[in-house]
Amino acid sequence: MKIHESAENYLETILVLYRRNGQVRSVDIVNEMNFSKPSISYAMKQFRESGYINMDKDGYITLTPSGMEIAERVYERHQLLTEYLISLGVDKETAREDACKIEHDISQNSFDAIKNHFHKSGTKP
Repeated sequence: MKIHESAENYLETILVLYRRNGQVRSVDIVNEMNFSKPSISYAMKQFRESGYINMDKDGYITLTPSGMEIAERVYERHQLLTEYLISLGVDKETAREDACKIEHDISQNSFDAIKNHFHKSGTKP
C-alpha cells in the first residue's frame, strides 16, 4: 500500500503520541507537528474516511489496523535508520532528520538489507 509521505508522517506521529501519552487528540498532533488546527482537522477527516483512524465522541484518536500497519512500518524505519546513521558516526540530530527523509523513499528490499546488516553487526535499535 502506497500513501503520501505527509500521511505517513501523520500516522507515525499518532503512534508516537499514543505510546508517549496513552491517548491522542487533534490538539496533541497540532502541538507535535506545529501545523494549524484546520490542517490537522482536515487530515483527520480524510484519515477517518479512508479507514486509517477512529475518533470517539470525546475526540480521542486511535489507529485502525490498516493505520497501525503503516505507522509501525514508518516508525520502525525511522528508528532503525536513525540508529544505523548514528552507528556510522552521524550526529544524533542529523541522523534523525535524514532518517525522516529516507524512511519514505527507501524500497522494502533495501531497508531489509540494511536491517539485516545492522542486526548481524550485533547492534539493535
